[in-house]
Amino acid sequence: MNDQAAGVSQVAATGQADSISHLVYSVLLFPLYFENQMVAFAWGASDIWWLMAAKRVFLLLPVGAVIAGLWASILCVLSVIIRNKRTEFFKAFLVTWWDLGKAIFAFWGGFFRFLFVLVNSLFALVRVLVVGVWLFIQDILLVPFRLIKTVALNISAPGLPWIAVTLTFIWCLVEAVIFTYVMTPLVMDTLSNLTGAGLTENILRIPLFLFLLFLILGSYAVLSTFVEAVKSRNVGTIIKIAAVEVVAMMVEVVFLYRELVDSLVPWFAQHASKDFDLGIFGTLAIAGLAWLGIRAMTWFLFAAHGVPVITAIIQGRGLKPTEAGERAQMKDTFAYTVGFYYHIKTDLKFIQEKGDDLLGAFILPPLQVVSAVVNFFTLLVAGHHLFAIPFKSIRDVMSSKEFLQPANGKKGRKEGKKVKPTAQAGEVQS
Repeated sequence: MNDQAAGVSQVAATGQADSISHLVYSVLLFPLYFENQMVAFAWGASDIWWLMAAKRVFLLLPVGAVIAGLWASILCVLSVIIRNKRTEFFKAFLVTWWDLGKAIFAFWGGFFRFLFVLVNSLFALVRVLVVGVWLFIQDILLVPFRLIKTVALNISAPGLPWIAVTLTFIWCLVEAVIFTYVMTPLVMDTLSNLTGAGLTENILRIPLFLFLLFLILGSYAVLSTFVEAVKSRNVGTIIKIAAVEVVAMMVEVVFLYRELVDSLVPWFAQHASKDFDLGIFGTLAIAGLAWLGIRAMTWFLFAAHGVPVITAIIQGRGLKPTEAGERAQMKDTFAYTVGFYYHIKTDLKFIQEKGDDLLGAFILPPLQVVSAVVNFFTLLVAGHHLFAIPFKSIRDVMSSKEFLQPANGKKGRKEGKKVKPTAQAGEVQS
């Protein structure tokens, strides 16, 4: 009987020990009883697509954070036995759960804040694009009026004589066209006699026009150099340029203006006697007077101011307009667009802040939940929190290098700086 009683008591003791150990395991590993159900509910695999997406967006991360926090809490509670400042640790432990709750609610509210910031940013971007396009269209429509204004300023204000340059070039083109029409039969006959082959006018007129254009421009350049030599009173240069100008005049008179006078001989004969003969001297005299009159008229009217600019462009010496001429130039043809560009350029700091707000609204809500979970493990290992939650902006997230800096070293240095003046004060008092 005694043996049976001892066996029964031993079995009862064993069953009681198993129940106690089972209870201890249940307390220590209690998340195992519901974590799978929580994750399955947050994953929502059996739900419709929109409910599944909503659960995965709003519940999956908070559920994972709560489960990780429960496991970390078990370890923290077990570590209380070997800690010194248990009261401060317990307070920090409760604050960690409080921070996790704030982070979860901030995560849910941050989603709607992100949508609001995103819509606001897209609206601002569309507004900027619309304003930029509208200003560009205004610039396109106002370009003719600005051109007219620029021409008026160039006429009224001193500067580069673009009107004289334009008139000089146009006159040279007109002379080249006229003399090409007059000289084409003579040149065609001359080349036909030299080569023995027939030439068509269409093939000959283009090179003849270019040759005469350069010849006329060269005659004006020689005349401009002659005028500058006279102004400088350089006798040697005056003689050389005068000889060159005489040769140029004779070439133009004999080959160009003579043909012009010959084309007018029938008109002279119509109003003269039947035996009218102008003669070579009369022809050359009239041609010379025509050359002199045309050159003098065009020179004093516009060529005196246009030829030096054309020569400077050909020689590559560059153009140096006066200050008033620079003010008269067309400035900011696309004034509205350029002004809008510089306005956006000066507001780059504001644009960067908007970008940081959008990035922060997207990153900070889930990052705060993750940071709250990290605080559990840093509290377990180091006894303090790593992050100060909540994050107000993306700038509040510390750099990774700051995590590795020892906090005690900083405090010691700060305390050392504070203690030293106190000691000096004590020495002074003593």
